[in-house]
Amino acid sequence: MKFDDLRPGSSVFIDANIFVYHFSGASSDCTTLLERCASAQLAGLTTTHIVLEVAHRLMLIEAVIKGIVSPGDVVKKLAAKPEAVAKLTEYSQHVRAISEMGVIVLPVTFELWLAGTTYQQRYGLLTNDSVLVAACLENGCPNLASYDTAFSRVKEIQLYEPTDIA
Repeated sequence: MKFDDLRPGSSVFIDANIFVYHFSGASSDCTTLLERCASAQLAGLTTTHIVLEVAHRLMLIEAVIKGIVSPGDVVKKLAAKPEAVAKLTEYSQHVRAISEMGVIVLPVTFELWLAGTTYQQRYGLLTNDSVLVAACLENGCPNLASYDTAFSRVKEIQLYEPTDIA
């Protein structure tokens, strides 16, 4: 389903790629979804592990855009330049904006990880994805905004995807 199918007043969990596409300017659909959360048309939810994933990806993108490292094996290249990493700041400004968008950031507990193993084993999801599914369901919100087709295998959730990603 597409984001427009989310009815006003609905709750939706938001995956890392939605934030990354928004902050990188790659998707107006993702921006519109987050604007709907900011205006309280939708109740946006995410977890701390998703926020950390967003921070990591945006840091890598910032390093490449600023020419600190070239594309390809960015993590390894960046790890070898701690003085350059210390100067990266734009990514953290974006990450701080997540809470200003009206998105509630929920904690990840050991119990949530344990619950996630059920979905990892049932659907073959990777750890972060299985924990996100567990967070959705443990919080009574089966709606998930993501551009990750792995979630289409999960019968317990409804996947909402941007339509403007090539």
